[in-house]
Amino acid sequence: MLAPQRQQAILAQVRRAGGVRVADLVAELGVSDMTIRRDLEVLAERGLVLKVHGGATAPPSGVADEPGFAAKAERQRAEKAALAEAAAAHVQPGSAVALSAGTTTVRIAQRLVDVPGLTVVTNSIPVADVFYRSGRPDQTVVLTGGTRTPSDALVGPIAIAALHDLHVDQLFLGVHGMSVEAGLTTPNLLEAETDRALIRATRRLIVVADHTKWDTLGIASIASLPAAHLLITDAEPPEGVRELCAVELTDQ
Repeated sequence: MLAPQRQQAILAQVRRAGGVRVADLVAELGVSDMTIRRDLEVLAERGLVLKVHGGATAPPSGVADEPGFAAKAERQRAEKAALAEAAAAHVQPGSAVALSAGTTTVRIAQRLVDVPGLTVVTNSIPVADVFYRSGRPDQTVVLTGGTRTPSDALVGPIAIAALHDLHVDQLFLGVHGMSVEAGLTTPNLLEAETDRALIRATRRLIVVADHTKWDTLGIASIASLPAAHLLITDAEPPEGVRELCAVELTDQ
């Protein structure tokens, strides 16, 4: 396959899935790691992709751009499934957990519907719907009120007030982007405030995010990386991250 053909195939996959991993492209296209990295460099120089740690993503239109829930649900499906399985392993029967909004946390919810005696607090309409449709009768689901965002999160003063007096064992937080400097970020200012309220309500913060979130920047910072008790991700993070928080890798 010639370089232009290979780059077109890479670009098509980025547009379809929202991101690609170098290791996956090496296996799929049968070329070296260096060749794939050169291809990504060419595409990045043309503004067609954004290089991130371990791969590339579709270039964002801006730090305030917020893709809809349906669009994000189609991205990194295999990675999200593996992340959800790893996250669910941390949940014990009879515990209280919070799930933030996001397509990854919906996958976690699907893994938790059979956990006995679980109490779930969420500001995500799709997360609540998973439990309403498939959960156990001995589970309790608390859905905050609030203003709905494009990512189907409920945010704002009403959501924050609902969380004020609640206390959970663990929070599974999905994020729009991560970096050593900016920490955990989102493109929605009100969602950042609501996520901070969720963090205040938990004893243990677990961030669940795939590799495409590295060096993706949202307009608002939610928290610094050291605020996370654990980061569950699918690829080795950038240098220095392991000094800031504990990291658990999935078997992708």
